[in-house]
Amino acid sequence: MVIANGELVTRKSYDHDLLFRVIEIKKDIAVLHGEDMRLAADAPLNDLSKVDQREKKRRKEQEKEKQETSYRLFRQDYQLMKEKRNYEATEGYSNAASYFQLPAKVLHMDGDANYLRKCIQLYQRIGLQVHGVHLTEVQMPEEINDLLERIQPDILVITGHDAYSKNKGLKNDLRAYRHSKYFVETVREARRVVPNLDQLIIFAGACQSHFESIIRAGANFASSPSRVNIHALDPVYIVAKIAYTPFMESVSVWEALRNTLTGERGLGGIETKGLLRTGMPFVEDSNEEEM
Repeated sequence: MVIANGELVTRKSYDHDLLFRVIEIKKDIAVLHGEDMRLAADAPLNDLSKVDQREKKRRKEQEKEKQETSYRLFRQDYQLMKEKRNYEATEGYSNAASYFQLPAKVLHMDGDANYLRKCIQLYQRIGLQVHGVHLTEVQMPEEINDLLERIQPDILVITGHDAYSKNKGLKNDLRAYRHSKYFVETVREARRVVPNLDQLIIFAGACQSHFESIIRAGANFASSPSRVNIHALDPVYIVAKIAYTPFMESVSVWEALRNTLTGERGLGGIETKGLLRTGMPFVEDSNEEEM
């Protein structure tokens, strides 16, 4: 069986649990990136099985249903938050004053172009303004200062691929992780620019990342407390919860994680203030010149 770059495969030794895409082949070892989970892995070619069209379709349908379930839960939360804002902005519906909202700006740095595309689609579906940048994890610490100065985001997402390897060290050893040290360095650089945890909200990490180090570096939310895999779209749901929570309210960790696909085993963080600001009155744009 010949396996080529770009093909979808599963691993026999892991009972075909996850879907991977072959990124590179080095002699008899394949470098793999999870198709839906932010996991990077190496595997011998003889441990891989190609995924045929029928199996690919079945897995894609399962994945789509999971994503739609999370999206429906988020929409329910969003509607409740919207009704609460409407009630407060109109003083209990007692006046008809129109209002406007200042949306949060998101800078999303991603080590995987495919994941970035999926995340941007979800940001747009949710209605958030996002600036997406594809960089390798190694490049992120070098580029973050320039990006923060140029984009001036309210929320920063630093993600891509990661993995813990027990052959390289214990779980508390940052050197045993594929990309965690780069996430930590990028967060630390960002905090040199914006130290306040409520002026720049940071999510950082990927599958199996060293959660404690990322939080200590200054992230509000990170992965992965139990060193489990996280879904490619999980950062978007955390961002959305913070972006649509009024700035006078705090977002509890549980509220932020509730609509993610992974939950508290893969994601965690600290209590953080919301970012949505409401103002009034709302003025319609007009092209007419004032007399």
